[in-house]
Amino acid sequence: MAVIPETYHLFVVDITYSVPLAQIDEALGPHIAFLERHYASGLFLASGPKVPRDGGVILAASDSRDTVEAALAEDPFQTNGLATYRVTEFNPVKRAPALQN
Repeated sequence: MAVIPETYHLFVVDITYSVPLAQIDEALGPHIAFLERHYASGLFLASGPKVPRDGGVILAASDSRDTVEAALAEDPFQTNGLATYRVTEFNPVKRAPALQN
C-alpha cells in the first residue's frame, strides 16, 4: 500500500502569524495538541515553523479539501485569531519512491 493513496491530493498550508511571537508562544501547547491529533489520523504529514519565524507550514494529504479546511478551522491559532491560512492543493502526479507502493 502506498504511503499516500494515489487518489489523494497534497495540501500545502501556509500559515502567517498576525500577532507578536509572545502570543504565539503562549498558544503553542494547544496548537501542538491539535497537530498531534491530525498526525494520528494520518491527515498531516509534516509541519514546522518558517524561517524566519513569521508563520508555519503544514503538509497534509487527503481526498477532500473540505476535510483539510475543517481540520484547520479547529487550530487554536485560527480560532483565537492569531494567524491566517492559505491552502494550496495539488495533485502529486510524480512521487518519490518512498511515497509509492
